[in-house]
Amino acid sequence: MLARIFPDRFVPVLFVTILLASLLPVRGAAVPVAQAVSTAAVVFLFFLNGVRLPRDEVLHGILGWKLQGGALAFCFGAMALFGLAAQAATAPFVPAALALGFLFLGILPSTVQSAAASSSMAGGNVAASVVAAALLNLVGVGASPLLFAALAGNAGEIHSDGVLRIVAILLLPFLAGQVAQRWLRPWVLAHRPLVTILDRTTVAIAVYVAFSAAVVAGIWQLLDAREVGVICAAVAALLALSFGGAWTLGGLLGLRRPDRITLLFAGAQKSIAVGAPLASTLFPPAIAGMVLVPILVYHMAQLILSAWIAPALRGDEGVVLE
Repeated sequence: MLARIFPDRFVPVLFVTILLASLLPVRGAAVPVAQAVSTAAVVFLFFLNGVRLPRDEVLHGILGWKLQGGALAFCFGAMALFGLAAQAATAPFVPAALALGFLFLGILPSTVQSAAASSSMAGGNVAASVVAAALLNLVGVGASPLLFAALAGNAGEIHSDGVLRIVAILLLPFLAGQVAQRWLRPWVLAHRPLVTILDRTTVAIAVYVAFSAAVVAGIWQLLDAREVGVICAAVAALLALSFGGAWTLGGLLGLRRPDRITLLFAGAQKSIAVGAPLASTLFPPAIAGMVLVPILVYHMAQLILSAWIAPALRGDEGVVLE
């Protein structure tokens, strides 16, 4: 039963992280230390991503241009526009930084592990799913902050120091991981459970530090029940648009059913593993926590929704979606 409610063990970890940041946020002299630890963890995370995302699979996957092109267009095109619309719709009802978080959600790349796992559970093309997730994340390292800056206007302006931080904290470690791949990737593949723990611990640290700053800045005093309801309603609308839109696009492209399933999860899911580090890089700590709220809610909801959709797509529950 718990496996159906929390199909990914990282969901309760995120709940606990948010609760811990709410009850015991980082304060005072501990803030610079926590930020330094978070930055070091982010550098390590993107180095690790560079090590484990195989270049040959990415290059091979590009040949499936219809599926991969559809995933890229939906993830960074349609979803970015959905996020922009959600920002405009929620702006009159929630703090500006929180509304901006819906646009931030829209420009993020897809998940890697959970998209592939959901595709596998639904009977999709798992190999293509891995390639799509890798390609989306490779593109997202550079494209996501630039796309956010282009759509957010003055609210999302990225100054030269922000660009340097993105290069130093995200891009350079990723490229270093790609270079070190021939030596380290066999070890990473041989120790998947340990690497997954390290990966998710890094994300949890970034979420904890960012959300701590938002708590200290008074996020729970700024949000009342009405605003929480607005957030949940907007996330529910985005989930309907993202999953429905990705499935419809797969049909319009004439994809085979396994590839259509792959496009569904690669296009509709969004990565907190990229979102948390990117937010801490782009925004001041107090704002970063507010911006992360929509993607935190969306990430948890998408995993639960995917766990319900995947068996139906496979037909395990007597329901086959056409």
